[in-house]
Amino acid sequence: MQKITPFLWFDGNAEEAMKFYVSVFKKDAKILSLNRAGDSDTAPVVSGTFQLHGQQFMALNGGPHYKFTEAISLFVDCQTQEEVDELWSKLLEGGGQTQQCGWLKDRFGLSWQIVPSVLGKMLNDKDPEKARRVMEAMLGMVKLDIQGLQRAYDGADQ
Repeated sequence: MQKITPFLWFDGNAEEAMKFYVSVFKKDAKILSLNRAGDSDTAPVVSGTFQLHGQQFMALNGGPHYKFTEAISLFVDCQTQEEVDELWSKLLEGGGQTQQCGWLKDRFGLSWQIVPSVLGKMLNDKDPEKARRVMEAMLGMVKLDIQGLQRAYDGADQ
């Protein structure tokens, strides 16, 4: 078991959420365990563990006491625009909400950042003018667009 594991609190839909996340990241994702309130396979899930790209998570059906906030989000490093587009659309399925700068909330209220790897390289460029242009372009985007970021980086939109 990894030393630090994110623990996610759900209001009766932990099993649904785990299945959803595994379906979104299906290439390297699985449910590791489901602890049910009873011996039947149909008994409600109390808690469970799942894994996405090697990162383990715990889920609890803790009730309506606590809700997710933007104070914590899951950051997904994407290599291509195709990956950004695919994860963006899948995580929004079923009632998610878009936010600025590559952020979204899924239908369970959990915040995600779907970010192309190239963004970090551009923002950390030694040329502060390039980095500034990229930052301005990003701030005007909802879903991040690699070509738009590249145009800003190159100064092509000026």
